[in-house]
Amino acid sequence: MNARVSDYVTPWTSAHLAVEHEDAETLAGLLAGGADPDEVFSNMTLLTHAIESEGQSSLQSGEPLTVHTTAVLLAFGADPSLADPDGRIPVEMADFYDHHPAVKLLQAHISRRACDSR
Repeated sequence: MNARVSDYVTPWTSAHLAVEHEDAETLAGLLAGGADPDEVFSNMTLLTHAIESEGQSSLQSGEPLTVHTTAVLLAFGADPSLADPDGRIPVEMADFYDHHPAVKLLQAHISRRACDSR
């Protein structure tokens, strides 16, 4: 029997696929249409996945870090403190990739949430 890639790989959700391709426009459309900004798939939240994808993309291409998908997720209410199933929180993922733009954005959203809850 010939094995196929599809036999071994679980297809990603549409939102995670948009994150993987750093397609902020498609991601925003999915979130506006009701996709959960805190969705978990393959041991990553959308937010930890976005930070990982942005960090990996920069490492592989040598281009500057972007923060587009991270910003879209936060704008649609993703929880900047939510740990993924492996216990990684977004700021830890951003620190791992030296993703300073994401760290600043996450810290701003965490601070804003703290002020709003008072």
